[in-house]
Amino acid sequence: QVQMVESGGGLVQAGGSLRLSCAASGRTFSTYAMGWFRQAPGKEREFVGIITWSGDNTYYAESVKGRFTISRDNAKRTVYLQMNSLQLEDTAVYYCAAARHTYSWPGYRPEAFGSWGQGTQVTVSS
Repeated sequence: QVQMVESGGGLVQAGGSLRLSCAASGRTFSTYAMGWFRQAPGKEREFVGIITWSGDNTYYAESVKGRFTISRDNAKRTVYLQMNSLQLEDTAVYYCAAARHTYSWPGYRPEAFGSWGQGTQVTVSS
């Protein structure tokens, strides 16, 4: 199992940037695909993007494609979410999550992820 702690959230003006970090524990971090999700008040948890265990492939939701970038540093057991050109509708609590199974591609469904961080708040103001 992998345990994660997110950081880097905060208040930013529309059009600005933030970089979220997700620090993981466990020596098997490099064997899990990692995903980012977000949840706005009153809404369901939404898929943001995913990166393979090796970091050589990523996939994004249409709503963030071209603006957000996921990367990882397996030596540091950390996955990142670089968010550029932030919009008001990006306001949410952002969560990182580890795939339920090693060396798997869990896709975009939350139930395919077995470990979750506690979340970090991102607020975009006008």
